[in-house]
Amino acid sequence: MDVTIILFPGTNCDQDTANAISNHLDVVPNIISCKEKVIPKSDLIILPGGFSYGDYLRSGAIAAREPVMKDLIKKARDGVYVLGICNGFQILTEANLLPGTLLKNRSLKFISKAVGINILRNDTFFTSCFQKDQTVFIPVAHHDGNFFIEKDGLMKIEDNNQVAMRYSEPVNGSSNDIAGLYNESFNVLGLMPHPERAVDRRTGSDDGIIFFKSMMKYINN
Repeated sequence: MDVTIILFPGTNCDQDTANAISNHLDVVPNIISCKEKVIPKSDLIILPGGFSYGDYLRSGAIAAREPVMKDLIKKARDGVYVLGICNGFQILTEANLLPGTLLKNRSLKFISKAVGINILRNDTFFTSCFQKDQTVFIPVAHHDGNFFIEKDGLMKIEDNNQVAMRYSEPVNGSSNDIAGLYNESFNVLGLMPHPERAVDRRTGSDDGIIFFKSMMKYINN
């Protein structure tokens, strides 16, 4: 399995993500700059969390226009798996690889805590080791995590079962408590929770490991 992590100015979760992949997928990921124009051959491309360009303009808006994004968009549309975590989710919406947008939290405050996440389906690349409707506990850490999409768009993603996960209770004002979302082809996933921060019970939870085991299981099958 070939995994690539893309760094943007302000990315700060790259090493946590790389460690989670190395420890639980037994894969050493490639880490490349957003200034690259071509992404190496990859089964999975990850946009990790952080604050690309300081969240100026809109979170992810500047990063979505970096040179690497043209090839990322092409590869995503060709079926390569893409995972955007937190700021990565924001970048994916700004690049129009996922619908909707991420607004400031309803409280207008930064939220950093472990939250309950309900996994809605377990038949995708990212979730095959979960139980359907399983609740897991994974940290969030964001100021702009309030997922918004207009009414018709919300109905569409709900009808298409594109909602990957919901908060088990309201966290930031997200429409229908959406915490993660797939594209229409289910090969692109954006999520606000940080699974790479939930891989050791000594730090609160190891539920994030299930995401990484799911991806390896899917590839091996």
